[in-house]
Amino acid sequence: MRPGTGSSRGRHAWLAGRITVLVAIVVAGTLAVVHYANIGQALASNPDPAAAITATVDPTITLAPVSHSAAPALTPAAAMSSTPPASASVSQSPSPSPSSPSPHSSSSTPPPAAPSPPPAEPSPPPSTTPIHFRTLPPGAVLPTGAECAHWVTDSPEREIRPGNQRANHTIGRHVGAHFFAGDTPPANQRIAPRINGDFTGSTEEILRWAACKWGINQQVVFAQAAAESWWRQGLLGDRGTDGSACPPGRKPTRKHPQCAQSYGILQNRYSSEKSAWPGLGDSTAMSADTAYAIWRACYDGDETWLNTAQHVGRYHRGDLWGCVGRWFTGRWHTPPAQQYIAKVQAYLHERIWLTKRFRDHAAPAPVILPNPGGSLRPA
Repeated sequence: MRPGTGSSRGRHAWLAGRITVLVAIVVAGTLAVVHYANIGQALASNPDPAAAITATVDPTITLAPVSHSAAPALTPAAAMSSTPPASASVSQSPSPSPSSPSPHSSSSTPPPAAPSPPPAEPSPPPSTTPIHFRTLPPGAVLPTGAECAHWVTDSPEREIRPGNQRANHTIGRHVGAHFFAGDTPPANQRIAPRINGDFTGSTEEILRWAACKWGINQQVVFAQAAAESWWRQGLLGDRGTDGSACPPGRKPTRKHPQCAQSYGILQNRYSSEKSAWPGLGDSTAMSADTAYAIWRACYDGDETWLNTAQHVGRYHRGDLWGCVGRWFTGRWHTPPAQQYIAKVQAYLHERIWLTKRFRDHAAPAPVILPNPGGSLRPA
């Protein structure tokens, strides 16, 4: 017979069952609390990155770079300017409005406005350091007269020869299609059309323009112009009694039995440059333009006739000093040519154009050198 609940054994069994049920409930509850507590800790220590970004970033604001250890890269325009670029955080992030608190602020008081950036310093004026024009190789593509004019006037030079004022502001003219008589055909095709004396400026600017246009070192031009005329456009030279060697209106007379045959800052010889007259005498630019066009024809190898006249060694292209000497004598490395070359080189070494005596206009006593031909070319 099953024991009844009313008996002592029955009551003990009932109490034991109740206690067992209570213990099971307590254990289950404890395990549940521990489980969900661990889940909460895991969520707290590993938040969802996407959720965090969504909660903290305002998509209407561009954030400044996080790292400030390296300077921001400069655009080409900024790299060429001496004005430092504005900070990215200042130039890209709008200042908060004083009437609207930050959406992430825990206080109703708006944060202080960001300090205004300091005013940008004015950009420095363009550099006035002049370009130094150097010798270009034979056959090189030469800059145009207009390009050279732009480069020269970008760094102006003051006038040191006031007596050249009128001639410095007189342009020249085009020469004939057969200006380079006796030279190879390319000289008339390539060089002659470029001669025009189309530039005005100070004396030094004109010499630099000619150096640029014909691809010769400007200091050689400065030194040679000093040797020829002490940078005086109005100088008359190579006087003689042969009227055919003198320009119209400048022929010998009974009162003046000699006439000048050479004119201008480079002492161009009229008899061999007739189609450039009267620009040779009237225009400083025309004198320099014509002189260094002839130098370039020589330097490029177009004056092969030099091997048919008196010469020392064979004429060849690319000899800068040989072509400087040829300007004076019309010959190739002969003793008079070498004497002239030495004079120009001495002025170059001294940089005579920078000396006080040169800038004070004190012209040296004329030195008479044997000059069998000047810039003459065979007809």
